[in-house]
Amino acid sequence: MRKIKILSLGLISLAMVLWFNLHSSTPSISTVASSPPKTIRYFERTLPQGIAHILLIPANSKFLVTPALSQKVATVEEFAQKHRAVAILNAGFFDPANQKTTSYVILQRKLVADPKENDRLVNNPNLQSYLSQIFNRTEFRRYSCGQNIRYDIALHSASQPAGCQLVDAIGAGPSLLPELTLEKEGFVDNANKRDALGSKQPNARTAVGITRDGSVVLVMVAQKLSVPANGISLPALANFMKTLGADKAMNLDGGSSSSLYYNGKTFYGKVDLEGNPIKRPVKSVLLVQEN
Repeated sequence: MRKIKILSLGLISLAMVLWFNLHSSTPSISTVASSPPKTIRYFERTLPQGIAHILLIPANSKFLVTPALSQKVATVEEFAQKHRAVAILNAGFFDPANQKTTSYVILQRKLVADPKENDRLVNNPNLQSYLSQIFNRTEFRRYSCGQNIRYDIALHSASQPAGCQLVDAIGAGPSLLPELTLEKEGFVDNANKRDALGSKQPNARTAVGITRDGSVVLVMVAQKLSVPANGISLPALANFMKTLGADKAMNLDGGSSSSLYYNGKTFYGKVDLEGNPIKRPVKSVLLVQEN
């Protein structure tokens, strides 16, 4: 037993000497905590007449924001299942009667939806004087600029920046920021008392914005379930996008089309007289996918 105790003490002493020599001869290395990965942030804001569901997609993150188009109208959940998207926001205008787009859609440098091919739009006698404005409305764009991805909001006729190629685009409108362009884009004609979007009335609304650092903000303002006739007006939506840090922003299809999918859950914007959410299929969306 005594030999075992002496041997054990010897081993402990040897271990202590080795530990001391190792730590005295090796310089200490300070560890720097790595910055948290850039990921999507979801949050809500309670507004006077609605609830805003907001997604912030950081610039230079692993996520891409791109449009998608369905042959037939589909719910945002169906878009999510097909494209395996993290998030989906309804986007461009369309005609529910013929399910044809009234907004331009460009995917991977190819025009896949052209409002000029929508007969009900082109041949509508009430819209003849507005067609040039309708065909030049605001769109959300994704550019490839060398090795970088860049987002922008601009009129359909706007040229692309030098050194960049237009990859994707989806139209809707009007522009909300830096200014609200209801008349310029043919949504409002005060002389003829035209207001195609009921712009001053509260309603469920959808919008996309771009912050100064290039982050993308997706917003869906839903009506409160207890009071159907509420939501947000377009001037108020423009001001709200500014509070979220957007320098540029545009309105997307609203009303019954307003819908946002994120992380397996769907939020609908419009409610019926009983306070139940209206689930309306849509023609086009904005996808948020991992790159």
